[in-house]
Order: sequence, then C-alpha cells, then structure tokens
Amino acid sequence: MTISAVSFDLWDTVLDDESDEAARAKQGLQTKVETRHRMLLDALQKHHGVTCAEIDVAYGVANAAFYKAWQEDSITWTCHERLQVLLDGLSMSLPEDELSQLADAMGALEVDVPPDLLPGVKAAIQTLAENYQLCVVSDTIITPGTGLRRILDHHGLADYFAAFAFSDEVGRSKPHESIFMAACAGLDVEPDQVVHIGDRDNKDILGAQALGMKAILYTGKRDQDRFTTSADVVCEDHADLVGLIDTMADA
Repeated sequence: MTISAVSFDLWDTVLDDESDEAARAKQGLQTKVETRHRMLLDALQKHHGVTCAEIDVAYGVANAAFYKAWQEDSITWTCHERLQVLLDGLSMSLPEDELSQLADAMGALEVDVPPDLLPGVKAAIQTLAENYQLCVVSDTIITPGTGLRRILDHHGLADYFAAFAFSDEVGRSKPHESIFMAACAGLDVEPDQVVHIGDRDNKDILGAQALGMKAILYTGKRDQDRFTTSADVVCEDHADLVGLIDTMADA
C-alpha cells in the first residue's frame, strides 16, 4: 500500500529535550530536577519529618524503578504513580488531593517553560501536512499527553496532527505494538501506510518495523544508533525529511 501517513516521535525528534533548562536559568529558576525535589520536600514537610537527603535517595530509587518498567515492560508510569512509588519507599503518604495537585504541578513544568523545537522540523511538518496525515507517537516521561499537546500548540504545531498516541493515555509505551496501533486507529490507516520518524532504534525503529511500518531514524540531535540501526532511512537534517518521505512513498 502507498504511504499516506507520517508519525513523529517527540523528544529529540521534534522537541529539543532539556533545551528548556537554559530558559529556566535565564529566568532565575532552578533546574527541573531541583524544582521537583523541592516541591516534594515542601509537600511532605507539612506532614512528616523528612530531609532533603532522604528525598534525593528516594527519587533515585523511584527513577530507577521507572526506568526498569519503561525499558523492560513498555510502561511509563504517570507522575502520580511515580510519586506514589516514591512515597511507598519512604513509608510516607500525602492526602490524595495534595498528591494529585503535586503531580499536576510537576507535570506542568515543561508546559510553563517549554522546550525548543529542533531546527527545520516546523517547516517539515507544515509541508508534510499538505500531502500526508500526521500523528504523534510519544512516550510520556514526566509531562503527560495533555501537556505535550499544549507544548505543540505553543509552537503552532498541534493543529497539523490528526491523531496523538501518548503512552500515558494508551497504557503502553514504545516499542509495544499498542501505541503504534493506537496511532493507526486514530488516523484510520493500516501500519504499512505509515512512515514513523524517531531517534531511538530500540523504541522507534524496531517498534514501527515490527508492525510493517517504514521507519526513519532521526540523528540530528541524538545519533548513538546511527551505525547499528535497522531503519529504512537515516535522516540527519529535517530539511531533507520531506524529500526522503516522498521518495519512500513513490517507491
């Protein structure tokens, strides 16, 4: 079947991961990690005797558990779930309304100070939208899908996407077939009609190809997988993306 749709990973494919830290520094704000630790410390100290050092250790353990679930089980816990794991490790608790408010506040940090777009990606998306249906297929690490939509809207890109498949909403993360199939269902297309673009071979490329999608490895920001990828095409510059996809569609 001919290519009629294009799906995009977000982090380090569309959005420049951690580019917001420079903006935070210019505004005199702490880093996101420092801010999250302080927010949790402030919330817990209303109810418990806890130190900054204890918070740091608990965060390290909870983050390691999150990473294990993400890599081995293709599950990305929500911010609320991560905080609950952390609190269980400390044998502490927060009232549910305070825990929910804290999770929402942490999940909004990248919405309040959004990351930058990668060079050339906005023009590529705008041009591709003239001939292809577009969707997002993204794992959510801290910021939920609702927040990622707002970041795309901030950059004037949300309306170019006809569908979104975020791991916190689908329930599974890349490379699990569920998240790619959710994108296909949202566009009403078959997998072999889709080209997926992402920066990670194990998540984006292998996950997409397992369902019969074509896959492009984007290396403009992260290039660790360049020489080991099974991608159909490698793209270093978003200025080349439209031409590469058009060529794949015409093959």
